[in-house]
Amino acid sequence: MEKVRRNERIGIMVSILCNHPNRIFTLNHFSEKFNTAKSTISEDIVIMRKLLNRFELGDIETVVGAAGGVRFIPALFKKNTIFIEDICNKLSEADRILPGGFLYMTDILFMPDVVQQFGEMLATQFYHTQPDFVITVETKGIPIALMTARALNCPVVVARRESKVTEGSTVSINYVSASSKRIQTMSLVKRSVQKGQRGLIVDDFMKGGGTAKGLMELLHEFEAEIAGVGVIISTADPKQKLVEDYKSLMLLKEVDETQRRILVEPSSWLKS
Repeated sequence: MEKVRRNERIGIMVSILCNHPNRIFTLNHFSEKFNTAKSTISEDIVIMRKLLNRFELGDIETVVGAAGGVRFIPALFKKNTIFIEDICNKLSEADRILPGGFLYMTDILFMPDVVQQFGEMLATQFYHTQPDFVITVETKGIPIALMTARALNCPVVVARRESKVTEGSTVSINYVSASSKRIQTMSLVKRSVQKGQRGLIVDDFMKGGGTAKGLMELLHEFEAEIAGVGVIISTADPKQKLVEDYKSLMLLKEVDETQRRILVEPSSWLKS
């Protein structure tokens, strides 16, 4: 095999690691790929870590043990706060107010580059919980869940409002929407979650927390554990949610349909 120069190795390794977040690659993997000593690969990794941190692209973590190696971990930097502030400004535009005081955000939720950053930012808050899967309810939460799961290197599970005969046996529950106070239904395919697994709940929007609470109750039916709850936007009102512990990237403080005024700002933990 033709000798690969260090700058070429580093470029290829950065590409591989960044395209597979949270996936562990052994030093042997890279050593065999480039026909290079593991000690040389270790030196390359030190250089890569410095470069990624310097340009605020993330971090490379060393995992010890028999199944150890290195993995790329997205990290929070100042640029992430600036990104969220820009999204807040876009969502605060008056023409996003819909009849009934709702906020139009579908265009934002289906922009791949934006949603990827949302997912990576949420993932940084839940790496330590080691979720086995990310769960959401159809439909707008799916892009967020998918990108969060990609950053965590785990699968996505989708709860449906109505069960589909093509998916086999399901477990269904009724739950009360915190905002409308109406009883709603969600179902989950039996084979999608195993007893004892840890599920991270992700959604696009939280007002009263009814949907997140419903997902928690659904996972309890499977005897699964809750790794956490993350949303893109939560509302300031009501202050008391049905879910106590959650992370949101943005806070919807006000929607005044009469005055045509919206106020969306980054969540307080991003400002600190």
